Amino acid sequence: MQENRSASEQQQVTNWAEKPERGSTFMLRVMSWISLHLGRNVSRLVLHLITTYFLIFSRSSRHASRNYLQRVLGRKATLRDLYRHLFTFAATIHDRVYLINDRYDLFEITTHNEQLIQNTLSQGRGAFLLGGHLGSFEAAHSMGRRHPGLQVIMVMFEENARKINTMLAAINPEIQQDIIPLGHVDTMLKVHEKLDEGAVLSILADRTFGDDTTLAVPFMGALATFPVGPFRMAALMRRPVIFMTALYLGKNRYSIHFEPLADFSGVSADSSDVAIKIAIEQYASLLEKYCRKAPYNWFNFFDFWQAARQSRS
Repeated sequence: MQENRSASEQQQVTNWAEKPERGSTFMLRVMSWISLHLGRNVSRLVLHLITTYFLIFSRSSRHASRNYLQRVLGRKATLRDLYRHLFTFAATIHDRVYLINDRYDLFEITTHNEQLIQNTLSQGRGAFLLGGHLGSFEAAHSMGRRHPGLQVIMVMFEENARKINTMLAAINPEIQQDIIPLGHVDTMLKVHEKLDEGAVLSILADRTFGDDTTLAVPFMGALATFPVGPFRMAALMRRPVIFMTALYLGKNRYSIHFEPLADFSGVSADSSDVAIKIAIEQYASLLEKYCRKAPYNWFNFFDFWQAARQSRS
């Protein structure tokens, strides 16, 4: 399996990872208060102002949105398309306030192929859930809170873990997300322990950080790079991998999807590289499938294909 990481790709990843967050903890608390006390319909009016602001003043977001939308729609993206893309992103962020506070009564959430999770976990060996910045991460994770006996644990870099917990504390101080930080000497030990307890380990597998190795595979008509790490971890642990996404369908509707992605249970060390490559290609294929199903749910607002282009030049 040929892996690569060019100097330009490393710089792009570093720039994305170090990009300052918009807003603050104080503003999160204010927005949370407005949402919970004035209601979802009233607070959603603010989203149109936020979307308009970013559409006018965030040139990089407009450029990335237009580049992606032209690929997925197969035509030139209009200003209306750009607005809808940014508004969908704002709407899913806003809905986190309610999902984190267990206000599922406000939403129509349909789940597809949830039996796949139950069948996989019935073996008692745990599994990996691989998602991406497609749809609502929080809506997908609502599954864990709707099933009290199910452990859903996030695996991510420590800085991202800190940001997640800061966001959760601002919205609901009583919520604490179980997170295993990457990059520690005991990370793999903790991963193994949780899997043996029958937990589901959730990873967003469409962005690279730090010195991740990557693999370029076809995605939306061109090569794009994806991190190898999440798949290598699943192969090392010899566990099944399930793809997940929760698509926002407008108003108060979400559609959660689970699909089998790979099963490394019987993969030997000698054949793991080939199995990992096939799994990454399948992951990219599933991402593309659901991007085309709900095109405005893609929330990677940077040039997703740049690294693969530059690594070939």
